[in-house]
Amino acid sequence: MSSDSPSDNPESSAYSPQPKLLIVDDEEDIRTQMKWALAQDYMVSLAQDRGSAMGIVEREKPAVVTLDLGLPPRPADVEEGFATLSEILSFDPFIKVIIITGRGEKEHALKAVGEGAYDFMYKPVQLDELKVVLKRAFYVSSLEREHHLLQRQVGGKAFQGMLGTSPQMQEVFSTVHKVATTEAPVLIIGDSGTGKELVSQAIHRLSGRKDGPFVVINCGAIPETLLESELFGHEKGSFTGAHVQRKGRIEAARGGTLFLDEIGELSLALQVKLLRFLQEQVIERIGGREQIRVDARVITATNRDLKQAMKTGGFREDLYFRLAVVTIQMPLLRDREGDLLLLAKAFLTRYSEESRRKISGFTPQALRAIQTYSWPGNVRELENRIKRAVIMAEGNKITPADLELGNQPGKDEYMNLKSAREALEKEMILKALSKYKDNVTRASEALGVSRPTLYELMEKLGIERK
Repeated sequence: MSSDSPSDNPESSAYSPQPKLLIVDDEEDIRTQMKWALAQDYMVSLAQDRGSAMGIVEREKPAVVTLDLGLPPRPADVEEGFATLSEILSFDPFIKVIIITGRGEKEHALKAVGEGAYDFMYKPVQLDELKVVLKRAFYVSSLEREHHLLQRQVGGKAFQGMLGTSPQMQEVFSTVHKVATTEAPVLIIGDSGTGKELVSQAIHRLSGRKDGPFVVINCGAIPETLLESELFGHEKGSFTGAHVQRKGRIEAARGGTLFLDEIGELSLALQVKLLRFLQEQVIERIGGREQIRVDARVITATNRDLKQAMKTGGFREDLYFRLAVVTIQMPLLRDREGDLLLLAKAFLTRYSEESRRKISGFTPQALRAIQTYSWPGNVRELENRIKRAVIMAEGNKITPADLELGNQPGKDEYMNLKSAREALEKEMILKALSKYKDNVTRASEALGVSRPTLYELMEKLGIERK
C-alpha cells in the first residue's frame, strides 16, 4: 500500500473513533512526517494533488484538511491550490481547511481565508502549533455540524415556535390547527411553565385575526383594585388619580385576540363584567355610561382546577362554559416522552449562540441529572436553568453543577431520610413558588405553613428569594 493511501493501518476504517484528517501536500517527505506526528490523535489520510484529495474527501469525509497551495501540475503557483480549496468547500462547507503557505505568500493565505479557509500556517510548520490549531478546528467543525443537525431536527419538529415530538404535544398542535381558524373561545389548562402563552400566540398567528393586535394580561399579577381599570379602562375623573381617559386591554384587542392568563384569579365581580362582554361584545369604562362595542377573540388560561372552583363558588359556571368552548390541556414536561432532551439541546444551542460561548453539549452526568429531575417548573424552568448554565459554565460542556442539579440523587443511589425529606421539601416549595409567581404569601398558604416558616425553609434549602 502506498504512503498516499487513506491509512497505512489495515485495521483503520470509516468506523474509526478517531477524527479524520486529510493532509494535502505535493512533497512526500512532508506528508509522511506530518502523518507520523499526528497519527496517534487522528485518522490521517494523505493526498499529493487535487484529484487524489477530492477522492479522499468524497470517500472518507474528513472534518479537517491541511492544504498546501502549491500543487501539481504547477506547484510553483497557487491556482491549483485555490481550485482544490473551492472543490472541497463546495462538496462540504463544514470541512475546516487550514492553508499551509510560505511566509512570503501571506496575501495568498489571506485570500484563501476570504474564500472560506479556516486558518493558515507558515512553512516550516511547527508541529506543536499545528496540533493546537487542529484541535480547535476539529472542535469548531464538530460544533457547527451538531448545530446544523439540530437545526434540521428542530425545523422538522417545531410548530409555531414550540418543540415537541411526544404524542401529548402532537395532540396540542393538532387542536391548535383545528381551532385557530374558528372564533371559538379557547381555555388552555396547565401548570405554570408548560407553554400556555405560546399556544395562545400560535392560535392567534394561525387565525384570520393574525394582522390584528395580540393583547396579554395576567389576571393574577395585577391587584384586584387595578385589574378592572386594566381590563375595561376608565373615564377621566372616575376615581382618584384618573387624570385622563384610558382605554383598557379589551378595547386594545379590537380586531385581534385578547389573552387572559390566570383567569381563575378573577374576582366574582369582574367575572360578571367579563361574562357580559362575552355575551354582548360590549363594555363600559369605569365611570362611563357609553356602551362600547369591541370585536375581539378571547383566549384564557389557568393553572387552577376551575371545575373545583365552581363547586366551591369561586368561579361562575356560566362564565366557565362561555370560556371553555374548546379546552387544551398542556402536559407536564416530565410526562412528554422524548421531548426533554430535544428541548434541552435546543435551548443550549440558542443560548450558546446568544452569549457567544463555545459550549459543545452536556456531560453524561448532566444528561442523567436532566432526565432524573422532576422539573416542577416545566419548560420555563428547563430554559432558565440552561440559560444560567451557559453563562456560568467554566468548561465546554454543561455539568450538573452548572444546572444547579448537582445534589440530585440518581434513581439507583442511596439516600438517607434527611436527604430525601430535604429533596422533597425543596421540590414542593419550588413548585409552589412557580405556580404562584414567587408570591410567598400564597405559596405558604398552599403549603400549609406560615410565611416566616417558609422563609426559613427557603434559606435552609438554598432557595433564592425573588
